[in-house]
Amino acid sequence: MDTHFLNLISLLLLLLSHTLLVSPYTDPNDVKILNQFRKGLKNPELLPWPEEGGDPCGTPQWKYIYCNGNRVTQIQAKYLNLIGPLPSNFNQLTKLQQLGLQNNSLNGPLPSFKGLSNLQQAFLNNNDFESIPEDFFEGLNNLQVLALDYNTNLNAATGGWQFANALRDSVQLEKIYCMSCNLVGPIPDFFGSFASLSLLRLSGNNLTGEIPATLKGLSSLQTLWLNNQKGDGLTGSIDVVTKMVSLSSLWLHGNQFSGIIPLNIGDLSSLKDLDLNGNKLVGLIPDALGKMKLDSLDLNNNHFMGPIPNFVTSKVTFESNNFCQSKPGIPCSFEVMALLEFLGGLNYPLNLVNSWIGNNPCNDDVSWLGIECNANGKVSMITLSNFNLSGTLSPSVAKLDSLVGIRLGGNKISGVIPSNWTSLRSLTLLDLSNNNISSPLPNFSKSLKLLIDGNPLLNHGSTAPEASPSSSPGKSPPSSGKAEPSLHTPSPASNSNSGSKNSEREENFIVMIAKIAGAATGVFIVILINLYCFRKRKDNSNGPSTLVIHPRGVSNSENVVKIVVPNNKNGNISTVTGSASGRVNSSGNGEPHVIEAGNLVISVEVLRNSTKNFAAENELGRGGFGVVYRGELHDGTKIAVKRMEAGVISSAALDEYQSEIAVLSKVRHRHLVSLLGYSFDGTERLLVYEYMPQGALSNHLFHWKRLMLEPLSWKRRLNIALDVARGMEYLHSLAHQSFIHRDLKPSNILLGDDFRAKVSDFGLVKLAPDGKKSVLTRLAGTFGYLAPEYAVTGKITTKADVFSFGVVLMELLTGLIALDEDRPEESQYLAAWFWDIKSDKEKLMTAVDRTLDIKEETFESISIIAELAGHCTAREPIQRPDMGYAVNVLAPLVEKWKPYEDVTEECNGIDYSIPLNQMLKGWQEKEGRDLSNKDLQDSKSSIPARPTGFAESFTSVDGR
Repeated sequence: MDTHFLNLISLLLLLLSHTLLVSPYTDPNDVKILNQFRKGLKNPELLPWPEEGGDPCGTPQWKYIYCNGNRVTQIQAKYLNLIGPLPSNFNQLTKLQQLGLQNNSLNGPLPSFKGLSNLQQAFLNNNDFESIPEDFFEGLNNLQVLALDYNTNLNAATGGWQFANALRDSVQLEKIYCMSCNLVGPIPDFFGSFASLSLLRLSGNNLTGEIPATLKGLSSLQTLWLNNQKGDGLTGSIDVVTKMVSLSSLWLHGNQFSGIIPLNIGDLSSLKDLDLNGNKLVGLIPDALGKMKLDSLDLNNNHFMGPIPNFVTSKVTFESNNFCQSKPGIPCSFEVMALLEFLGGLNYPLNLVNSWIGNNPCNDDVSWLGIECNANGKVSMITLSNFNLSGTLSPSVAKLDSLVGIRLGGNKISGVIPSNWTSLRSLTLLDLSNNNISSPLPNFSKSLKLLIDGNPLLNHGSTAPEASPSSSPGKSPPSSGKAEPSLHTPSPASNSNSGSKNSEREENFIVMIAKIAGAATGVFIVILINLYCFRKRKDNSNGPSTLVIHPRGVSNSENVVKIVVPNNKNGNISTVTGSASGRVNSSGNGEPHVIEAGNLVISVEVLRNSTKNFAAENELGRGGFGVVYRGELHDGTKIAVKRMEAGVISSAALDEYQSEIAVLSKVRHRHLVSLLGYSFDGTERLLVYEYMPQGALSNHLFHWKRLMLEPLSWKRRLNIALDVARGMEYLHSLAHQSFIHRDLKPSNILLGDDFRAKVSDFGLVKLAPDGKKSVLTRLAGTFGYLAPEYAVTGKITTKADVFSFGVVLMELLTGLIALDEDRPEESQYLAAWFWDIKSDKEKLMTAVDRTLDIKEETFESISIIAELAGHCTAREPIQRPDMGYAVNVLAPLVEKWKPYEDVTEECNGIDYSIPLNQMLKGWQEKEGRDLSNKDLQDSKSSIPARPTGFAESFTSVDGR
């Protein structure tokens, strides 16, 4: 009886389990959404789910799917290269807690996540989503981790996107990843309400404005990355970060942050990694920062001043700043420190910061703006009237006991005059008129002329002390024995009863006007001469006036680039036009082509004609990419055409081809070779460059005998080194984005007729995404020039290019190629051998290229170059300088420009001693038109207009 009962129970359990296995167990709507997701993919086979039926939460569960009961709670389908969209009803998976879809190729619009109140982690990074809906963040009350990194096209059609206010309800957020996700606008204030936030990474976007003050409440924040914002970038001070007391990694590089490093930076006791590179930060480095035990500190490319501290951390870089000394631990002179403290009170205006360089304000070689000195080399005058200065006056000025005059009129200076300024016994003039000075006024000596008119806060019963009767306007200051400064005119008197100017001011004014008039006349003569020369050259020209106009020279509002080429069919002239239209219209009948962003698509037939069908006699060189040919266009313009050989058209070669076009359309510099156009037709892939007549540097260094060339002089080698350094400095830190060349060597350095150098071959260029941080990439380049860390780990930074540049310097010094197995074993690898001999004068003299005529004064510069080459090839990347440092070392070694005795220009024969009116009359007769009524004031009209976009794409540093 008991046995029969037990058997019956077992049978019932078996039937029940069978029923559960064959019946749909998972919520039907969850199953529907998962099936829609799979069917929408271009590669659904990567999700091994049954096409019909099946039970995601059954036994066994579907791969990548996790359930609780009959509801889907996790999807972990990462690193699968899934291609396709997410279903629009994705937010109906209402029990979803974990979503891991990172590192796929998912695309299309992101569906709304509205209502996914159980969602805790959403990893959507490294995909290709195209838009994010307005209500995406609504109801995500339990969200802890949000990752949208590297969805670079999010809302690209509308110019980017911002975090919606609905996200403020996700108060449990701990980590936000949104690097390169096309964010625009300010950082949301409500981020400061996320008390548990430990990580915020927003690098590589289009964020603007300041770091919100509300973020100071993020006491749990450990990682804050705001680096490399595009466009204007983030601005303002960085004071707020000192309240984030748990910070361990702070990246602010590549922005426009200004002001000083907060003095209480030492409060960040957990900080290990600080990167401030490439901002507009100013002032002295706080002692607290020097004492912090950091793993890495980058202060490069700012405007820091004063002494360099003895940093506790060993991995610190601080190139391209305005420090008074070049090495840590050496103090500035007392005058420099006094002036810098004065500058600090005025909030470090950049025009003065960039002028007050060095450790001696009275150095004849470096003129400090607004500072004048006496015959004894002491500061005697501060002349900064009408400089739009704000801030307060510093007591440090009292240390400058040689001061005889201070002119600060016409600014916005506030606060009181420091009482210790009365100790300046030599001071005879203090002009603070038209500011916002407050009471009380110190009791200055009666011999001081104090000008305080136009200070509204002193007009309410506050007057100059009775001990200073000379403070009344209209009286001349006592003579100091030194002429009044002529660079800055005094601020205008605010009192209409101030009386007439004294004779001394009249004389200075007349001298100044005479100088200005003389300068204007000179400028006008130069303009007319250039106009005359231009017209003469134009008259003597037989063909089209200009065949190729590079984008940098375009002056019309459409940024149009034109190239005039022979028509394919009949030899007529056609025009290929590049504009920002973003369209391509190519035809085989000689019709104009319109191409994108200034790049020029050129007909293959045109290039065949210009190279005589790629004739062997026009071959300039060969490389892994293919062959480079000399070409000549219709008007005689010479070009270099790089032609990919059909046999090497691989994905890597195509990547190089596209990389050259992409990089050279973004970077333009006088020491980077210019891309004039490109062509693709069937198997043909061609790139068209400006022609560099003297060819590669390698020919002149290593093959000059075989090619019957003159060996390079030391002066030319110095010029070449400086040109290359400037080109690489632009690539690394001065262009809109930071690039790593990866293949810098003499065969990729081309020389013009004047032997000025340009860096070429950008097929291996890599974008440096995070400033100084390394990027992992496939090994590329040339052995002998590869940095050791790159060759071993595959990780690369701009310091790998610095290493290659150091090897090039060694080659310029020795005339030896970087790697030569025919040399003795100890010298086969140039970099290692040179390191052993560079500091030994006798060995270095022996190693120098025998073609060079070495003299004692020449050897001094050779020693400097040898030392620089050693620094650049240091074993550790952190020990290598930036290219800006190399430029600063090389620039003083290159001979300064001097006027020639005989000028052999086309315009020779013009007698510059002839009076201007007589010159005009002569030109008038030759030109056959009347210029007699031309007004000198209108001469500016003959200056060509600045090309559209020039100011946006070039700065003074671009031309270094």
